[in-house]
Amino acid sequence: MLPTYERLNGPKILFRIAFSKVAISAVSLALGAFLFCIFWSVVFDFERATFTHCDVRNYLPSISAAIGNYEPQRTIWRLAIVLHLPVRLAVAHIYMKYYKEQIRKNRRLFAHMAVSLNVIENIALLSLSLWTSSDSYELHRNAFCTFIASSELYMLISYFLNKNARRQALTEKEEKSTRLKLYFFLTNLLAFALAGYFFLRHNAKCEPGVYTLFALFEYIVVFTNMAYHMTAYFDFYGYYVYFDWENGLYLSHL
Repeated sequence: MLPTYERLNGPKILFRIAFSKVAISAVSLALGAFLFCIFWSVVFDFERATFTHCDVRNYLPSISAAIGNYEPQRTIWRLAIVLHLPVRLAVAHIYMKYYKEQIRKNRRLFAHMAVSLNVIENIALLSLSLWTSSDSYELHRNAFCTFIASSELYMLISYFLNKNARRQALTEKEEKSTRLKLYFFLTNLLAFALAGYFFLRHNAKCEPGVYTLFALFEYIVVFTNMAYHMTAYFDFYGYYVYFDWENGLYLSHL
């Protein structure tokens, strides 16, 4: 494909940006806001953020307490999620075009499922961020369950699409991406299971420090989710995102 400045008869390119910058910006917004919320809650809202009905000593706030109960954390988190949502949805759109080119036709249904789950995951994340458990417990709970279910299914299907449904052999970068996808998915799944275990144990026995382990594994769930999405950096290594009025948003090498 010719560089943009040689497309004399083609549509006018309105913008071009390296996909690596898109991936990094999307993850950095959410990651930066998340780390800020944890830090601020520990430093300035420690007693309130780590308190539970058991009234035992804990050392880390849960995610819901860190991002949704206090200011300025709540505003910072909501702003980051709202700002990064269009980028995440654009990446989902790019993945759909990528799958159409790279995935065998008899596996296209799974490609559509993966992209749909990715979109649902992002909408659920927005919902649970805008409506915290203190605002609307039922809505927050449903959004959280939807987020977890769609996230885990997306990671599983996306991994197998890249591993077993490709029309062509994987490049070195794509092989690295696939290995990382499996590692982050399995770590995410294990961390989620351990978080659930420590949450139930805390509620059943009210032991000091157990809620801290719950919070710690919650953090790992978030970090591995972000890391999984960051593997797009390797899927589209060397690609640029273009936009013009004729073709819309699309990927191409320089």
